[in-house]
Amino acid sequence: MLTPICYREGTVELIDQTQLPHKLVTLALTDYRKLAEAIRTMKIRGAPAIGIAAAYGVVLGIQELEDGAELGSRFEEIIETLKVTRPTAVNLFWALERMTQVFHAHREAELPILKQRLLEEAKLIHGEDIKANQQIGRYGTELLPSNATILTHCNAGALATGGYGTALGVVRAAREAGKLNKVFVDETRPRLQGARLTAWELKQDGIPFVLITDSMAGSLMAGGEVDAVIVGADRIAANGDTANKIGTYSLAVLARHHGIPFYIAAPVSTIDGSIADGNQIPIEERDREEVTQIQGAQIAPTDIQVRNSAFDVTPAALITAIVTEKGVLRAPYTEAINNVLHC
Repeated sequence: MLTPICYREGTVELIDQTQLPHKLVTLALTDYRKLAEAIRTMKIRGAPAIGIAAAYGVVLGIQELEDGAELGSRFEEIIETLKVTRPTAVNLFWALERMTQVFHAHREAELPILKQRLLEEAKLIHGEDIKANQQIGRYGTELLPSNATILTHCNAGALATGGYGTALGVVRAAREAGKLNKVFVDETRPRLQGARLTAWELKQDGIPFVLITDSMAGSLMAGGEVDAVIVGADRIAANGDTANKIGTYSLAVLARHHGIPFYIAAPVSTIDGSIADGNQIPIEERDREEVTQIQGAQIAPTDIQVRNSAFDVTPAALITAIVTEKGVLRAPYTEAINNVLHC
């Protein structure tokens, strides 16, 4: 099974996703600052994978210490360095909170014991994510018709998680169940995660797919070629409003117009019960060059104004269901989400 990140003997190994699909490059990191930079620069990306990487980042930071003299201040420095890398993906903050709880529970223990407990928690977060993805795949498959054609956006596959994937986890499970026809893969401008990453993943697994430009989706829906839209999520508010890669909202509007189910596939860790609705989700603004250039080649005039919002928010009213490892959530989402968070 493809996994974008693993921990081996004091080193975090991760696939440099900025090099795909041309090169499969693995980075070996022993410094939490370099891991934080890898998250910020999207060498590793996808909300669940970011959370896992952050947990391992805490492990790297603490393992540098030879004694507990500056333990408290060092831990705060590590947390703050990791926390500011990607503001929208709530799994980052969720994972750091879990690591913080373990730190405080074992702070008075001998340093080797504290280090071991933090490593165990990071590995637990990683393992839980893979199991959650597989369960999401099983639940999601039950929603699909036979011989389904699925349209997906960005990359919510093994590369974006601990392994297997959320939206692509449903695709993989549907194929295993004999229910999949093919996948339409949006290219996903401006960073082309669909063209570079999702297409690469599906090709590796031999899953039938067709790459399309983002602007083709509506035409395919109008032609009756799409049975369901399935995407991942970076943060889900208490009312079901969902932040995902820019362009997701447009797909939800198109799907509603054409009577096509629109599904979110995400682990419960992506739900942020502390915010009431999508208006409170912070939206990351990224570098202008991501829009004016493609892999370093200038495609637009220089010295122009650019907006580069990395995410948009899809209102809960446009979401047919949210598929989690604890079951399929349907409207009214506030009640369903409250139940799943407290079950």
